[in-house]
Amino acid sequence: MLFYVILLAMVAAFLALRLYSVLGKRTGHEQTPLKPAEERLSAPPVARTIDVTPEHREAQPRAIESGAESGLRAVVSADPGFDVAQFIEGAKGAYRMILEAYWKGDRETLKWLCEDEVRAEFVHAIDEREAKGEVLDNRLVSIERAAITEAQVEGRTARITVRFDADVAAVTRDKDGAVIAGSLTDAIESHESWTFTRTLRSSDPNWKLADTDEA
Repeated sequence: MLFYVILLAMVAAFLALRLYSVLGKRTGHEQTPLKPAEERLSAPPVARTIDVTPEHREAQPRAIESGAESGLRAVVSADPGFDVAQFIEGAKGAYRMILEAYWKGDRETLKWLCEDEVRAEFVHAIDEREAKGEVLDNRLVSIERAAITEAQVEGRTARITVRFDADVAAVTRDKDGAVIAGSLTDAIESHESWTFTRTLRSSDPNWKLADTDEA
């Protein structure tokens, strides 16, 4: 019996030494013990360093000029669902669609994108061009900037003017396809102010082009 007691004691001592050899060592994956609260609060913060050079971003041009801010507030007051960013994106889309429709002689597209007076001016220019047998082979290269310059509300009608700065490749061809003006390799700068109008709170969410002018 004494032999078994001594044997068990030796086994227990061996296991204790094994446990100490494993649990008593740091493996490098342990969490650092938390310091007392007063030590954590008084300890100076450790400075962090970032090796990656931060990306340089150019400041984006303002999409709303200062003179249009009060008018836009009036639009939002009359129509709380109005969204400036959404309007600007829609205006850029309309700018592209209207130009391309005019260049192609697409009267139907101009009909639902423009007010009657503006559409009549576009159609008149298309008629004159077709009478001469001329074709516009133009391309909108890019819209560099679209900014709201004016805004106002008259009754239930809102009018918003957007200045477009764009690059356009413009070519005019005769009835035989020969180039008589312009170049597709050299884009020209275009600066225009387009005024869009809409009846607020109407079921039709679309804005229509009501006026064009050089900026």
